[in-house]
Amino acid sequence: MDHSQIENITLSYLQLSDYQELKDAMVDSYQTMAEAYWREDQIKILLTKFPEGQVVIRINDQLAGCALSIVVDEDHLEGEHTYKGITSNFTFEKHNDDGDLLYGIDVFIKPEFRGLRLGRRLYDYRKELCEKLNLKGIVFGGRIPNYYKYADKMSPKEYLERVKLKEIHDPVLNFQLANDFHPARILTNYLEGDKASSDFAVLLEWDNIYYQKPSKKAATKKTIVRLGLIQWQMRLYKDFEELMQQVEYFVDAVSAYRSDFALFPELFNAPLMAEFNHLSEAQAVRGLAKYTDEIVKRFSQLSVAYNINIITGSMPKIKEDKLYNVGFLCKRDGSVDSYEKLHITPLERKVWGMQGGNTLKAFDTDCGKIGILICYDSEFPELSRILADEGMEIMFIPFLTDTQNGYSRVRNCAMARAIENECYVAMAGSVGNLPKVHNMDMQYAQSMVITPCDFPFPSNGIKAEATPNTEMTLIADVDLSLLKELNEFGSVQNLKDRRKDLFELRQISGK
Repeated sequence: MDHSQIENITLSYLQLSDYQELKDAMVDSYQTMAEAYWREDQIKILLTKFPEGQVVIRINDQLAGCALSIVVDEDHLEGEHTYKGITSNFTFEKHNDDGDLLYGIDVFIKPEFRGLRLGRRLYDYRKELCEKLNLKGIVFGGRIPNYYKYADKMSPKEYLERVKLKEIHDPVLNFQLANDFHPARILTNYLEGDKASSDFAVLLEWDNIYYQKPSKKAATKKTIVRLGLIQWQMRLYKDFEELMQQVEYFVDAVSAYRSDFALFPELFNAPLMAEFNHLSEAQAVRGLAKYTDEIVKRFSQLSVAYNINIITGSMPKIKEDKLYNVGFLCKRDGSVDSYEKLHITPLERKVWGMQGGNTLKAFDTDCGKIGILICYDSEFPELSRILADEGMEIMFIPFLTDTQNGYSRVRNCAMARAIENECYVAMAGSVGNLPKVHNMDMQYAQSMVITPCDFPFPSNGIKAEATPNTEMTLIADVDLSLLKELNEFGSVQNLKDRRKDLFELRQISGK
């Protein structure tokens, strides 16, 4: 049919009154298979059991195609099954409203309407229905109508591989593969009378990436997560309590907008080193470490009181007489986790005598899995890739940079990490200066939320950014469901396309 002749295309639920038109369309569509059409009583059963699963597409009010389906339990697909078996000899008794999978039992387009991509519309409807019903996915036995030409030369498995490599053209299988269905296994004696396929079929599957396993718990994982970033002003404080008052001010500010996370910068508590300015830099930072346990205790109390997950940036901490740069994840359920800076800059090592940590892990939160890398660690791509392999969806980078070029290193690496690992990145730093604290005299920062670069996201990969070198908060929403969509259907698929046959990345346990 010529495109210029199309006045309207509609998708609607199949009605029993459509039966005669449906039968005529099936006869036209399956000319190589004798009496390959549904009886009226069978269509009536389908419409009674599962009306949502039966749709027709019309062009200029003429029936052009149809898709029929049922919902079945995953257990029915274990081992071999046949078309007659899965349809219960066309009585559809295996249909179960509480089943796991949408099973496609028929899709066809009348010959005169082929080439208009109508089949894609029917498949897209099935995918939307699968997501709406929260089913694990779609399955069906796909015909391989050109196999009869090669049956004496190769097995169905070899035929399938040749089709996937584009060495053999199979119109049905090619179309299904192009619509994101992947082959699971070969089915034998699947459809009686399908001589073109030699009675073989390919079990094809489409996974619903939005599927949520039913839970009896009241809590559910969020898909829209609100991030609150604190661009912290370095200033002198009268004492510890005054610093914590400023901390609470910012926690209150971002929680008032119902943020799920508050992110503080690396070594945000450095102003307290003014108390130890008469000592060497190495002794002063160890003096600062004396406040760490109390600060973590206060942060944990704030996270519960303000119902927000707080990433405390980082603070110096002494363990077994060694100095580390450590941060804490204070969850709103009252639990506390810690993370360490693994890579220490030459200046931190030389001036403070700081050591690199040994542990790296992703954290489970009520908003999905997150990773936290402190400043310089973001410049080592192996770390974020390990976290991505653990399921990280948001990476937080608390940082501290004194110059614009130091900041640019962190920012540019953070943007690369978002693309490489198909995740969001939130980075927060400090601004201002501390003239009375050695080795902490000036800061430069522009906090921001970074996304991958693909169609669902900003084209430049920047969701939101703060004003450079200004004390402020930055609040932005990120949609975790877009990451799942990117992982499956992105223009490029950085995680899936890794050549694991050529290289591998693994984490060695800490010392």
